[in-house]
Amino acid sequence: MQTQIVSAAPPIEGVFSTRQIIGGLLGPIFGITLWYAPLAIEPAARHALAIVAFMVVYWVSEPIHQGLTALIGCYLFWALNVTKFEVAFSGFADNTPWFLFGAVLLGEAASRSGLAKRLAFAVMRLLGTSYRNVLLSLIVFVFLLNFLVPSGLAQLAIVAPIAIGILEAFEAAPRGNIARGLFVILTYCAGLFNKMLLAGGASILTRGLVEKLAGKTIYWSQYFIAFLPASLLTIVACWLLILWLYPAEIRELPGGRAALRQMTARQGPWSVAEKKSLVWLLLAVVLWSTDMLHHMSPAVIALGIGLLVTLPGIGVLKTKEIRGINFLLIIFVGGALGMGEVMIRTKALDLLSKVTIDWMSPFLKGGLAASALYWAGFFYHFVLASELSMLSTLLPVTIKFAKEHAFNPVAFAMIFNFASGGKVFLYQSAVLMLGYGYGYFE
Repeated sequence: MQTQIVSAAPPIEGVFSTRQIIGGLLGPIFGITLWYAPLAIEPAARHALAIVAFMVVYWVSEPIHQGLTALIGCYLFWALNVTKFEVAFSGFADNTPWFLFGAVLLGEAASRSGLAKRLAFAVMRLLGTSYRNVLLSLIVFVFLLNFLVPSGLAQLAIVAPIAIGILEAFEAAPRGNIARGLFVILTYCAGLFNKMLLAGGASILTRGLVEKLAGKTIYWSQYFIAFLPASLLTIVACWLLILWLYPAEIRELPGGRAALRQMTARQGPWSVAEKKSLVWLLLAVVLWSTDMLHHMSPAVIALGIGLLVTLPGIGVLKTKEIRGINFLLIIFVGGALGMGEVMIRTKALDLLSKVTIDWMSPFLKGGLAASALYWAGFFYHFVLASELSMLSTLLPVTIKFAKEHAFNPVAFAMIFNFASGGKVFLYQSAVLMLGYGYGYFE
């Protein structure tokens, strides 16, 4: 089994589902209706919202590949003069699509060289050969990685090769319950846990905005203790939920530890390709975990090392293997990020911010305040792929509202930051896009 990056979406084979047909019709209808709607807003904002409505409907219903939808959206922003070319396609100048490409190359190298399976065997020798134990251990591992590697994308890039090796050891079907459950929860946890620690970009941005706009300091220990009950509950809940939703076809590695020893023995000594892959992966981990010293972007590290594994002599991947990568996934990420930038430049996001605050205000009293904040942020995130864009546009308004109405701006900000971790659709997070790119779930 290799990484399933070649086909990140199931083939249509000439037959469209009811969802695809309905979505294919509703997307243009919603878009055209909003385009000509007599709304008292600037034409640029209205037109941007119309194209975004089309893109979101198509991303959810998937009548075509998400990457094609993203490219169509970018084209429409530009061709219909909603914004300039450099704004419409600005997502491709963001570092996230290229981080994803580098991470995919690293995962492919680990899988094809055999390193992924060797790492998985080492994990099972240490933790046991039951799927329950391995699943819980990997969820905890993702949480602990936040203390070392403050990037959800980097965390997933580190854990994915191990997860792929575990699936190979279990001889699990690529779209079976074990494969789907493992990659769904690892993907989600990599994007969620860094909201509960001052580790990821979203949490750090939240802290900076609170200090700048509210004059309050959020200490690392204060943040950690405040979210510790939620962190522990989330770890247990994620583990139990996956065991329930995706009951394992194989609960224990066939043959147990004896079979594990035989599999390890059959691998024989380390191959040259495995050693190369391990060196490059360890270099990436070291650079990611020491970014406070060298200040190098995680994306620079991921893409740089990803490209190194393609070079002759020092690399692992051949050109024909690289051709099999699903490049539409990169376009999907770039288009989703570009959509958020267009929303900001056309002031469409200002309108959404006002609507969100107006909706939320009546509920910010008594015991409903925390719930209203969370769900307002949750739904606001539906129109943005970037958590940083979401927080930078709405959090200042929320902090201002809290100060004017004698609420605690620190509490408001921490809850709203946590809400940025709640997601339903792939386009809402680059981490979800990367996890989806491995091809183990739809």
